[in-house]
Order: sequence, then C-alpha cells, then structure tokens
Amino acid sequence: MKIAVVQMDIRLMHTAANLATLVDRMNEAVRHSAELVIFPECALSGYCFSSSEEALPYAETVPGPSADFLGKAAARLGSTAVVGMIERDGKQLYNSAVVLAPDGLAGLYRKLHLPYLGVDRFVTPGDKGFPLFDVGPARMGINICYDCSFPEACRVPKLEGAQLIVIPTNWPIGSDSWQHVPAVRAIENHMIVAAADRVGEERGIHFAGHSQIIDFTGAVLAEAGQLEETILYAEVDPAAADRNRIARIPGAYEIDRIRDRRPELYQLVAEKPSERE
Repeated sequence: MKIAVVQMDIRLMHTAANLATLVDRMNEAVRHSAELVIFPECALSGYCFSSSEEALPYAETVPGPSADFLGKAAARLGSTAVVGMIERDGKQLYNSAVVLAPDGLAGLYRKLHLPYLGVDRFVTPGDKGFPLFDVGPARMGINICYDCSFPEACRVPKLEGAQLIVIPTNWPIGSDSWQHVPAVRAIENHMIVAAADRVGEERGIHFAGHSQIIDFTGAVLAEAGQLEETILYAEVDPAAADRNRIARIPGAYEIDRIRDRRPELYQLVAEKPSERE
C-alpha cells in the first residue's frame, strides 16, 4: 500500500485555516494514490497553549464539526486520514488522533504519556489503551509524540497484531527523538513506522521536522528536512512485517525478536513507578 506523511506548519488557535490546509494536503496525497494520510500532533489547533482555559475553545468532540468535515473528505477521496487534535469529552481534554476512513469514523487514540510541555500540561492521560485500526491491507496502531519514547507503547500494539505504527508528533528542536526513535522502534518490533512531525514555531518553540517513513528493517524509505512543508510517500508491505524471522544465513544465523523474547524476566517493566517526590 502507499502511505503519505504530511509535514506542515500549524497555526496556533486558527482551526479554520488548519482545517483548510488538512483537506488540501489530503487532496494532494490522494492524487499521488495514497491510501493512508498521516498528519502531525494537534494539527487542528496547534500545541503551545498556556492553560486549559485557553485550549478549551479549540478542543472538539469526536464526532464533532472538524471530524465530520474531515470524514466527508475521506469518504469523497476514498482514503484514510489520521489527524492530531485536542479532543473534548465532557469536562476532560485529551491529546488525541482521530482516524477517518472512507466508510466513516474508525475511532481515535488518546495520548498515554504526557510530558510537561505545551497543552500536555493540561490534558488528561489517555484511557483507551492501544486500539488497532484496519486500513486497507494494514493493521495500524498509533503513538502520539512522547508515547514512542516508551518501548512498551510500540511493543504492545505489535504483540496485538499491528504491522504499522503511525506517530503524529510535534518534536521540538533540541529533542533527539527524530534521530533515533523511529528506526529503533521499527527494528526492535519488526514493523513499519511512519512519523509525521511539524515545522515552524509557536511561542518560542521551534519544531524539528524530519518526518520519516521507516521500513521494518530500519531502512529509511523517506525523510523530510527541518524546515520545509512537504508530503512524504512510500510503498510499504504490511504483510511482510508479520514475518518476524530474519534468516541472514538459514540454519546458521537467524533471529526473531518476537519469538525470542523472555517475558517471564520482564516483570519489573510492568511495575508501577513510585510516587514522584
């Protein structure tokens, strides 16, 4: 299947302008035959809010006005989009990614790991675990930005059958995540990783760009630079990500990072951390 990763600038607190850009990029990606289009974190609203009160007017329900509008575009284009947004559910705000398929709203993912940065200082940790989504021939999981700093956040979807992890993100300049994390997660889980970062600046925070599509071998299929708005494309083979056994020399040099795990030794990983001082 062909996937597209959109690297774009996002205007803080300008939902209508951002929404128009999202649909424009969806149109362009589908003209290039993309079946899946991945957008950055908080693509609808921007990220660097200074309080929950400031963010609230730009948070939306799902379903809701923007999700419905984007869903109609996905239906018209016959492609699936993953769009980062601030979601409102009752009194709670979440940093979410909504999945819009040609046949309607497929669901959403809520960011689980929250850094003390931007709007994440004021939202609620996700409560939906790691849902998977069927997109064409692919079984897709989602991490949002900081989530992928935790190996378990990609490993759990892999063990549940994910072949592809998409990462809507807002990596700032100074973070080394783009340099290391996508390729490491791809290799250690034998899965495809597609990270959609943003460019530009919000309230003194400059974003790193370097959106990427990484094969399950760790090979870089496409990567953007730091400054440009662009769309990356790659043909990927989701079924091949299920074939975890790597035989460099059959019968003499073989590894399988899923089969060869020793989960009985990893109990410490699952223990709850002690309270912060």
